[in-house]
Amino acid sequence: MTRTTDFDLLKQFFNIVKPVSTNHPLIRIGGASDGGYLLPDDLAGIEICFSPGVSSIADFELDLAARGIQCFLADYSVEAPPIQNKLFHFEKKYLGLTEDSVYMTLENWVRRNAPTQTDLILQMDIEGSEYGVIFDTSRDTLRKFRIVVIEFHGLDGLSEKNGFELINLTFKKLLHDFDIVHIHPNNCCQPIIYGPYEIPPVAEFTFLRKDRIIRRQPALSFPHPLDSQNVPARDDFPLSKCWFDS
Repeated sequence: MTRTTDFDLLKQFFNIVKPVSTNHPLIRIGGASDGGYLLPDDLAGIEICFSPGVSSIADFELDLAARGIQCFLADYSVEAPPIQNKLFHFEKKYLGLTEDSVYMTLENWVRRNAPTQTDLILQMDIEGSEYGVIFDTSRDTLRKFRIVVIEFHGLDGLSEKNGFELINLTFKKLLHDFDIVHIHPNNCCQPIIYGPYEIPPVAEFTFLRKDRIIRRQPALSFPHPLDSQNVPARDDFPLSKCWFDS
């Protein structure tokens, strides 16, 4: 029998994941729909982005390459990125928990390609495998990323005890060293209603490492003017206030 999540536990979760506005305004990197993300305008000095999960567009990586940032891409399901660029470096592997002909770990991928750099970008859209990858990666390696953008899947699992525990622990690990600076629901599927909470099954989260933040205050205005529908043909829906308004 499925065990549902106690509302008090969900309230605690929503209290810790509330996004903040910082001294770095948000800018849009990538296209106007899926594949574009809001990042803090704190890219100076970043030389490398790791971008697991390759789709039919690479606007995000192209924008970074135009700024001179090398992009390491990985995905076993495709043979190459949709666009070639001299700053793109592709590996035909999934990100996972082992090292073999199909999978590699984030820990080893970073160690091989950025052994000394301590200011990187991670942009991860790996269809639900993000939870295991974050658990498997040491805090020392995660702290090498100045900016982290993750599309989280299965967030509707917050309503079930097992799903809540996995999602809650994942966010707690990231929030040791990062603040959430933006949340954008993906309109690929409608949010679920669980008691007083509205939860999008898929949402994009942008994190900024805490040492980059001089001042912070609650972010209370959603959607951001630069937000855009992931799926243009579908109706969009706003981020519910439970995610950002106490």
